[in-house]
Amino acid sequence: MNIEKVSTETQIETVARLACEIWNQHFIPIIGKAQVDYMLEKFQSKKAISEQIESDYSYYLLKADDNYEGYMGVCPKEGELFLSKLYIRASQRGKGFGRKAIGFLEDLARERGLSKITLTANKNNTDAIKSYEKFGFANLGVFVQDIGNGFVMDDYKMEKVVRREELC
Repeated sequence: MNIEKVSTETQIETVARLACEIWNQHFIPIIGKAQVDYMLEKFQSKKAISEQIESDYSYYLLKADDNYEGYMGVCPKEGELFLSKLYIRASQRGKGFGRKAIGFLEDLARERGLSKITLTANKNNTDAIKSYEKFGFANLGVFVQDIGNGFVMDDYKMEKVVRREELC
């Protein structure tokens, strides 16, 4: 798997297409179509992604062979790297993409002098929560956030301490 930093309009369009595909497949059973549609437009549309990149987010595409199979979005926040998005196509889950992505993010956090990676995961997204725990994230408890239009994100907040590499 290769990880490419998103910097072009074409790459942003690719992220938005992947978001639409993955979210509709994965999240409708968890949060319903109305909330998925709202969140895709508010957070994962081409316009929203472009605005996030302009305001200190970094997006990365996950590529295997010649196919984009997922993406992630991160933002530095108060001494930590906030993992806002990590989504992988259903057909590629369980193949090491998540582990490699988290390793990449640990290195990125170290390079930026950040001591931990944090994220929020929907409380009913049990497979993702189990994966994050397997990757060393601790569940810090419930985090509910109003996102507008009558919707809330009912999540767990999770964190992973990033250890500095030992010096010889």
